[in-house]
Amino acid sequence: MALEDDALACIELAFAEMPFTADDLHFMGEALAFARIAFSEREVPIGAVVVREGKMIGRGRNRREFLADPTHHAEIEAIREAARSAGTWHLDGATLYATVEPCAMCAGAAVNARLARIVYGCTDPKAGYCGTLGDIPRDRRLNHRCEVEGGLLAEESAELLRLFFRARR
Repeated sequence: MALEDDALACIELAFAEMPFTADDLHFMGEALAFARIAFSEREVPIGAVVVREGKMIGRGRNRREFLADPTHHAEIEAIREAARSAGTWHLDGATLYATVEPCAMCAGAAVNARLARIVYGCTDPKAGYCGTLGDIPRDRRLNHRCEVEGGLLAEESAELLRLFFRARR
């Protein structure tokens, strides 16, 4: 009985320290679904959704190859759709969920859209600008900052990338 209590206490402690909610898991799952669509379209498998007041108002996936547009990242697509849905570029209170740490362009777009929060899956050691190579969303010199939390469903996000790049070799 004591062993079960200790195990339960460890599990409860792990969940108490985890900054992610059930909604976070749900919406990151939605972003992963869009990453899988990108994968099936032979695009780098990154997906993103924007959520405000518990509702998904923007969604996107990488479509740079199909659209021949270097700016058509999943996060940009999701932010654009969210702005159209909201009728304004001010996305105050909204959260961006992205399967991979946003790059400088996407992190800048999140700041410019006035997003409250960025949640991402796996880090991007070659292009991530939400803490890895730089930290645009939390740069005190900017007039707006976003809260950033990484690591949600990181293994699932990273595995999609591994499968994609393994298939390209």
